Amino acid sequence: MGKNIQESLSNFTDRISDSIKSNKKILVTTHIDCDGLTSGSIITKALIRKGANCTVRTTNEFSHNLIDKMQKETRDLHIITDLGGGFGKELDEKLGENWIVLDHHEITDDEIDNKKIINAWKFGFDGGVEICAGGMAYLAAEALEKENQDLSRIAVISALGDRQDQGEKKSFTGKNLEIAKTAKSLGLVKIDLDLLLVGRETRPLTDALAFTSQPFIEGLTWNRSACLSILNSAGIKLKEGARWRVTADLEQDEKRAIIESITKFAQGKNTTQIMDELIGFTYTFPSEDKRSFLRDGREFSTMLNSCGRISKSGVGIAICMGDRNKMLQEGEKILAEYRSMLRNYMNALTNERWRVSNSENYVMVNAEGLVPETMTGTVTSMIAGSPKNSGKIVILRTDGSEGTIKFSSRKSMDCKSHVNLSKLMREGAVKFNGIGGGHNAAAGAKITKDKLDEFLDYIEENVTKLQSTDIN
Repeated sequence: MGKNIQESLSNFTDRISDSIKSNKKILVTTHIDCDGLTSGSIITKALIRKGANCTVRTTNEFSHNLIDKMQKETRDLHIITDLGGGFGKELDEKLGENWIVLDHHEITDDEIDNKKIINAWKFGFDGGVEICAGGMAYLAAEALEKENQDLSRIAVISALGDRQDQGEKKSFTGKNLEIAKTAKSLGLVKIDLDLLLVGRETRPLTDALAFTSQPFIEGLTWNRSACLSILNSAGIKLKEGARWRVTADLEQDEKRAIIESITKFAQGKNTTQIMDELIGFTYTFPSEDKRSFLRDGREFSTMLNSCGRISKSGVGIAICMGDRNKMLQEGEKILAEYRSMLRNYMNALTNERWRVSNSENYVMVNAEGLVPETMTGTVTSMIAGSPKNSGKIVILRTDGSEGTIKFSSRKSMDCKSHVNLSKLMREGAVKFNGIGGGHNAAAGAKITKDKLDEFLDYIEENVTKLQSTDIN
């Protein structure tokens, strides 16, 4: 760690120690996605261990209204995780010194010097691929007490949920790699190079293939009968006696045969990308029950995303905090419901072709009246994960709350564009009195409906202009 982050984390621990000594009430506010639930859980767990008077809540978005609510609440210190970028000035005005942000989204220059903002980018870390909010919360937790290193496993889940496994063969880089190594050294995670099917130690092969949505292969993903046909054509034995075989049971030649059958099914020019998506590092948690879906790091992260996206954030936080009884059963039900919803949305987008507009460089998706705003990021990521959209930018819009339109954007597999989606969305939103931001390869925005046509023109003009600059 560099000097600057050490100083920031030291200031953080001092603030927390003073708050505990004074028995101040601390409220953690975090986002509903996997990174939000994990980062909120990590810092809350660390605070409780320290003896803090602490509670946690979730929100779909950070807004002026939420800050007004914070101002009226009887809390002495607000800790905000995976949120808060761009609101530093307003937080200062309304909450004074009684707030801290732990985040990884790109921030504007005027927030760099604010000591209450502990953001990855301030310290030279790429918050898009090197560390997420869960990682920043982990660094803060570790600074509080060395014993909090056991929370590194939750930070690994956080990075997987934020799709920061962008190194060679789906590996981690930067701080994420350091945190994963800590978790591995403590025996909390087992890291292997393997076939990237969901639930590699727990799901029967047909389900493992059907539930794998990165890459999203039209006609195969979520289609059990098609997956069964693929496995049969590859000559794969599905059962060992009475027991269904799982991915971890497969021999190397069987794995190769499955990949060959999948690429043959896809029959596109992007078979290399498909193979790249299907082979990589896996993250298994040996302390979890062998029959539990929580053993697979990526499936764990998907479950957390599902909790937040269908308004069951509390279940996800409880599981992160250690609940393995009733909440775990509820989490599995939520995951099944979530997958069913995603399947319905993607099928609708496939059948209602008018919703999707393709150009050479980008895909525009009109999901109004179909996809709820809480699911926009997930659906956009799935569209971007489809081999047929390789190399393109995907931009999806849907209805937001209170007469707004929510936008979500992603760079697809093999997208080489220099367009910074965070800058595109943030500057565009500001131009039309909205809010926006995120990362270079994944960002969002929200505007009022009356500005929709102008915002669409802005996006088309700027993406096209910047793409043509790339080509030249």
